[in-house]
Amino acid sequence: MKKTLMLREPSYLDAEIKEIRIEGKTLSVLPKILPYILRYPWLITKSLFAVVIASLTVLAVGTGLRYFVDYGFSNTSSFGLTYALLLLFIIVCVMSFSSYGRLLWVSQLSEKAIADLRKDLFYHLLNLDIPFYEHTPVGEIQSRLTTDTTLLHIILGTSIPIAVRNILIITGGLGMLLLTSISLTGIIAVITPLVLIPILVYGKKVHHYSRLAQEKTAKVSTQLEETLSAIRTVFAFSQEAYMSRLFAEEVDQTYLASLKRIKARARLTALVMVLVFGGIGIVLWMGGQHVLQGDMTPGELSAFLFYAAAVGGAAGSLSEIHGDILRAAGAVERIFEFLSIKPSLKKVSSPLPLPSPHQGHLEFQNISFTYPSRPDRKILKNISFEAKRGETVALVGPSGVGKTTIFNLLLRFYDPSEGAILLDGLPINKLDIHTLRGQIGLVPQDPVLFSANFYENIRFGKLDATHEEIQEAAKAAYADEFIESLPNGYYTHLGQKGVALSGGQRQRIAIARAILKNPTLLLLDEATSALDSESEEMVQKALKALKHNRTTLVIAHRTSTIKKADRVILLSKGQIAATGSPDILKEEKQNYTHLAG
Repeated sequence: MKKTLMLREPSYLDAEIKEIRIEGKTLSVLPKILPYILRYPWLITKSLFAVVIASLTVLAVGTGLRYFVDYGFSNTSSFGLTYALLLLFIIVCVMSFSSYGRLLWVSQLSEKAIADLRKDLFYHLLNLDIPFYEHTPVGEIQSRLTTDTTLLHIILGTSIPIAVRNILIITGGLGMLLLTSISLTGIIAVITPLVLIPILVYGKKVHHYSRLAQEKTAKVSTQLEETLSAIRTVFAFSQEAYMSRLFAEEVDQTYLASLKRIKARARLTALVMVLVFGGIGIVLWMGGQHVLQGDMTPGELSAFLFYAAAVGGAAGSLSEIHGDILRAAGAVERIFEFLSIKPSLKKVSSPLPLPSPHQGHLEFQNISFTYPSRPDRKILKNISFEAKRGETVALVGPSGVGKTTIFNLLLRFYDPSEGAILLDGLPINKLDIHTLRGQIGLVPQDPVLFSANFYENIRFGKLDATHEEIQEAAKAAYADEFIESLPNGYYTHLGQKGVALSGGQRQRIAIARAILKNPTLLLLDEATSALDSESEEMVQKALKALKHNRTTLVIAHRTSTIKKADRVILLSKGQIAATGSPDILKEEKQNYTHLAG
C-alpha cells in the first residue's frame, strides 16, 4: 500500500507504550481495575452468589437427566416420568432466576465501576498540563476514554462473569465425572491439557493483535477528529479526496490489524472445538461399551455425557473469553498509561495566600524560557518589567518573539526556565494555581466557545452569576443587542465552537465572559482584531471600563490599540528592545510600526 504523509507528530505516549510492550504485560494489568470493583462489596456478594447458584444448577441438570432416564422409564406408570420432568423443571427455574440475578447485578457492578473509572480518567486529564495536550491528539484521548472503557465494560459485565461460571462448571463437572466413572474421566483428563495448550500458545498472539488493533482504531479516531475540526479548511482547499484517502488508509490498516486478531481467535476456537467434540465422541463410544457390558446405566451414561459436554463447552468458551480478556488487558494498559502520567507542572502543597484586597501588581524578574519540545531555542531571554494596578501595558513585536509565551507563563501553563514572576510581591509558583488563574481574565484573539447557548458561554466566567449579571456583562461588551434579536435570545445555541457566529460576535461573547469574571489581571490578545470599525469602537469603550483600576497586558498589533496603552514594551528576538510610552517609543524606534505588525 502506498504510504502518504502523516498529519500528526508521534504521540506523547509513544515512548511509554513501547516500554510497556517490552515489559510484556498481559493479564498482570487487570488487577489495576480491582479497586473500582471493590467499592461495591454488596453488589460483588450478590453477583458471586448468583454466579455460584447458576453454575450449581447447570450441574444439577445432569443429576436430573440421570434420574429422568433411569427412573422415568423404569415402569409402565407415568408417575416416575412426570416426577422426573417436574424435578428438571424446578432446576431450570432456579437456573433461570439465578441467571437473571447474575446478569442484573454483574451488569450493575460493571456499569458503576466503569462510570467511576471514566470520571477518574476525565478528572485526571483535566489536571494534566499543556505539554501533554500539545503532543497527544484529541482523537487518541477520546479513544481511550470511550472505546477502551466500553471494551472493558463488556469484559467486566459479560466475559469475566461467564469465565467464573465456566471455571465453577469445569471444577464441579470434573468432580461429578469422577463420581460417575473414573475410567472415562481419565480420558477427559487427557483431553483437557490438549485444550489448554493452544489457549496458552495463541493467547499471546491474540493479545498482541488486539493491542495493535486498538492503536489503529485510535488513529482512525484521531484522523476523523482532525479532519472534522478543520472541515472549513478542507473545503476551502478542495482537499476532500485527499483527506478521504488518508482516512481510508487508516481504516484499511485497522481492518488488517483486526483481521489478524480475528484469524488468531478463529484458529483457536476451531482447534478447541475439534479437540472437545472429538473427545466427547470417544467418551460416548467407550461409555456405550460400558452400558452394553452392564457396568453403567443409561442414565449414568447420559449424565456423564452431559457433564463431559458441560466441561468441554466451558473449556471451549474459556478459550474465547481468554481472548476477550486479553483485549481488555490491552485496554487497561492504554487507560492506565494516561492515569500514570504525572503533570510536569509542580503544584504547591502549602500555597501562599494572596494579600487582600488584591492589587494586581505584576513583576517579571529576569525571565528566560525554552519550550520543552524545542530545547535548542530560547524563546525569552532575561525579560524584566513591571505592570501596576490600573496600568495598561502593550506587548509589541513581530510573530515569534514571545508575546503569547508571556501570557502562557503568567497563566502557569508553563514555568519559566529562569527567573521569577511575582503577583502582589509573591512568586506565582508559590500560589495555588486555581487562585492565580482566578485573578486573571483572558480574551484571546481566536476565542473558544462551547456548543451550548449564549447564557452558558458567558456564565463560564462566573458559574454562580445571576441572569441579570450575565445580561449586564453582555451589554457592557455590546453583545446584548444581537443576542436579544435572535429567536431564543440568551438560550440560542451557538453550534459547534460557535460556528454560527461571526468573528466579531464571538469576540464580544469572550469579552462579556471576561467582564463577568471581574479579574484583577486582564490579558487581551488583540481582542478587537476580528471586529469591524464600528464594533471595535463599541468594544474599546467596554474594554476601557473593564480595564479601569485593573492591571492589563495587551498583545497589540493595531496602531489604535497601541495608542491606548499607558506603556509599550517592544520585543525583538526574545528580548526587550525598548520600552516607554507609544510616542516616545515611536521616536526611538523608526521601525516601530513595522515591528508592531
